[in-house]
Amino acid sequence: MSTVLITGATSGLGRYVAFELVRSGHVVLAHGRDPGRTERLVEELRAEGEAAGFVADLASLAQVRELGAEVAQAYPGLDVLVNNAGVGSGGPDSAREVSADGHELRLAVNYLAPVVLTRSLLPVLRRNAPARIVNVGSAGQEPLDFADPELTRGYSGVAAYCRSKFALAAHTFSLAEELAGTGVAVNVLHPATYMDTSMVRAAGIEPWNTVADGAPGVLDLATRDLGSGRYFDGTRPARAHEAAYDAGVRARLTAVTEQLLGL
Repeated sequence: MSTVLITGATSGLGRYVAFELVRSGHVVLAHGRDPGRTERLVEELRAEGEAAGFVADLASLAQVRELGAEVAQAYPGLDVLVNNAGVGSGGPDSAREVSADGHELRLAVNYLAPVVLTRSLLPVLRRNAPARIVNVGSAGQEPLDFADPELTRGYSGVAAYCRSKFALAAHTFSLAEELAGTGVAVNVLHPATYMDTSMVRAAGIEPWNTVADGAPGVLDLATRDLGSGRYFDGTRPARAHEAAYDAGVRARLTAVTEQLLGL
């Protein structure tokens, strides 16, 4: 059985997946932003199996790095990372927001945080290969404007969200190439369209699906060997935005990412 870290586990899809995994005998490490909610979730999970909680605000890259270090130290057997936490598009009139580090919020939480957390946990995952990284993306993808990656001009919450999810998909494909032969698989998926979550409702959208509809794709990638560097729509292999496969686009994304992270 695996030891699985799930970010954004206190509600929605992350919460549902956490319970499915713990009931199947996996050790679940549940990340949340709110200490009280995280503690309550872990109590519920422990009624079903082995679980622990970790608290961090993914809008702070310092806290993301601390989360990685804490998990690596406390659970050196970690072999699955599910980057699930995210910020939605917000309401129709959402203004541009920034993270603790001054980055556009959706890019920071939906893309930069998973990149940083994954990097901090890669040594552990590589030691525990075969290991898996599951990036929860979206079918809503729009290439970044490399001249303005943080959308300082003509801001739209929907565009910011779609660009962050495009970046996550493109990064997944680059990382899969980097990790080829290590036994660490990394894939990205669109779990289901407009699931019944606070993120979807906050955008003023009537849900089309339940989180139960979105869970099988995540669970498959977390528990089964389905290759690496792939994009799934639910449980079905699919194609991400074509630009996410473009080597030139991915090289520019890597350069911009390193710049934003101060590397």
